[in-house]
Amino acid sequence: MAAKKIEGEIVDYRVRTAKNGEVHANDAADTKEPENAKPSGAAESTADTPAQSEIVSLNESLKRPEELSGCTYKVKTPVSEHAMYITINDIVLNGGTEHEIRRPFEIFINSKNLDHFQWIVALTRIISAVFRKGGDVTFLVEELKAVFDPRGGYWKTGGKFMPSLIAEIGDVIEAHMMKIGMIAPKELSEHQKALLAEKRAQYEASKSLSGTGGSTTSGAGSSPGGGGASSTPGSNDPSASAYEHEASASPAGGASSETPSGADSGDKASPFPDGATLCTKCNTAAVVLLDGCRTCLNCGDSKCG
Repeated sequence: MAAKKIEGEIVDYRVRTAKNGEVHANDAADTKEPENAKPSGAAESTADTPAQSEIVSLNESLKRPEELSGCTYKVKTPVSEHAMYITINDIVLNGGTEHEIRRPFEIFINSKNLDHFQWIVALTRIISAVFRKGGDVTFLVEELKAVFDPRGGYWKTGGKFMPSLIAEIGDVIEAHMMKIGMIAPKELSEHQKALLAEKRAQYEASKSLSGTGGSTTSGAGSSPGGGGASSTPGSNDPSASAYEHEASASPAGGASSETPSGADSGDKASPFPDGATLCTKCNTAAVVLLDGCRTCLNCGDSKCG
């Protein structure tokens, strides 16, 4: 079709298609606008639309990149002879922009122990599917940490109690999410830290005073000639000596069932006083008795408010 030069003023127009015929007709004079007038909302919408469309969010349609970075955590528990290695790979979205975020994309668990192979494969596939679905996936931490083993839990180094192996996997995921900024670290305020330091100082002072008094009493009550130990009834009985050893190793107040054993947990570097019992809020052996009130030196939980 040859081009046609328009020499006069356009007063009307029609849009036609070969299939549907006339689609729209309008009077150009009615829709004419000033040359300097801006279309209402057109400039703002065109400026905002590209920026919004470029923001990428994690969803099921997002394909896995060829390369992902992540972290591998070693978990050694007393319930298994071999260690577990938990690898969490992350995906970086909107890299190099103000909307850059790092989110977990998949998880793998490897171990020489094949006793847990089936449920480990199932668990990792489900967790990875939840990761790739996007949204708030931090709920997985609380769900996993709430699983209890009917045979009983175990103590980690540092005096933290783990109710099950699944709970420790949840603890690792929580630590990784804190590392990438998905979960805010649980930190005490300056006032709480000062209060706990004061409580701990009081406990150490009262413990040192009671230890001094106990040593004086035991020295005064010892028999002359050092024969007090040999004159104890049943001292040659193996069961009695074992009971005496257990009683001396147990903390005062009958809290041995709640206090981690150094041989089982390796709790040699615990920052809390010896004899501290388990806190049901933070699962840490940091509860001591102060002025007749059980107080946790780790999270500040107290029965007295």
